[in-house]
Amino acid sequence: MPDPAPASDPMVLALPDEAATAALAARLAPLLRPGDLVCLEGELGAGKTAFARALINALPGPREEVPSPTFTLVQTYPRDGLEVWHFDLYRLERPGEIWELGLEEALVAGASLIEWPSRAGGLLPEERLVLRFAHAGAGRRVTLEPHGAWAGRLTELAG
Repeated sequence: MPDPAPASDPMVLALPDEAATAALAARLAPLLRPGDLVCLEGELGAGKTAFARALINALPGPREEVPSPTFTLVQTYPRDGLEVWHFDLYRLERPGEIWELGLEEALVAGASLIEWPSRAGGLLPEERLVLRFAHAGAGRRVTLEPHGAWAGRLTELAG
């Protein structure tokens, strides 16, 4: 199943450096709630893990080392009142393996950041925020595509 159409027009932002990526993550962090799904798309080196690292550390709680979960496939980070699940699906051999990683629990109890979400096939819920990272000269560009209730929640970010 292809990604559902965004609930509103996508927002495109320039991320000229890692500080801009961290600033975006800091603005998005307060919007996260239990049950949220944030999909991080883009080719290798486009900034997905850097964004996830910055977002996790922008949430209340002690500073965390946030390695790419490429080999562990999932890492969890207890933050003050919110557990963040960071998935990297790049190495999945079939979409159904995502259930073995605890996705169902993550979608109920915490907020989920998923790198390479297309590897899950059509198994992810339609209610999600998709961030599409792309190289743009020496920096990056990100397109935010809100699906479902995310459209209303992102108005705070646009202001």
